[in-house]
Amino acid sequence: MNTKLSPTVSLKTLAAGSALAMSVMALPTHAGEWSANAAMTNNYIWRGLTQTENEAAIQGGIDYAHESGFYAGTWVSNVNYGPSDVYSYEHDLYAGFAFETGAVSWDVGYLYYNYDKEANFDFGEVYAKVGIGGFSGAVYVLTNTEADEGPGQDFDAGGTYYLSADYGFEVANGIGIGLHVGYHDGDFAEAFNGSSDGYFDYNVSVSKGGFAFMMTGTDVEGPAADGGYDNDEIKFVVSYAVDISM
Repeated sequence: MNTKLSPTVSLKTLAAGSALAMSVMALPTHAGEWSANAAMTNNYIWRGLTQTENEAAIQGGIDYAHESGFYAGTWVSNVNYGPSDVYSYEHDLYAGFAFETGAVSWDVGYLYYNYDKEANFDFGEVYAKVGIGGFSGAVYVLTNTEADEGPGQDFDAGGTYYLSADYGFEVANGIGIGLHVGYHDGDFAEAFNGSSDGYFDYNVSVSKGGFAFMMTGTDVEGPAADGGYDNDEIKFVVSYAVDISM
């Protein structure tokens, strides 16, 4: 069974999910800016689900941003999905355009998820995000996948989606608080995640500098909640990330 339990964008952070800091959509400030990032976490969480069977992950990426609003990047992490040995890494590629209209920020782009060749479950999504003040919302929609459909499944473009809403704010001494809720549904989501139906995920995070702590949970059912995944349980995630100027 090809069960995949995997931002964006340093840009992956809002992916993947798995927001461990306040949801902020930053626009590039200089022409042709290159940057890199690296992180360690005790559990790689994506859309509320563990990608490492609740084990640690090392992650990192490289981004390019132009003053026009265009950006592109790549991001990688180790992954683990239980007894299957065909998943060892996730390698993402993305490109998009970020801009502002008055007090509202916008971000639209494409994100491609690549795994080991034997996994045969690579897929791509288009996304759109909007933010105002500390609030932001996003929608991710499946566009393509190399996965084979099973009986009664539909992996056509637009048939699977993820919706999210986030609110981030700063309290004393540079401490950030983030609130998140998301909903993932569609035949591809069920096959990929091992869930029996669409599900909600939610989290609360606290961050300062590169350190972050997150408490996260879901209402997922099916194989995604069984075995070593325990995605129906509250999880506690600690991470440290650094940004690197290039």
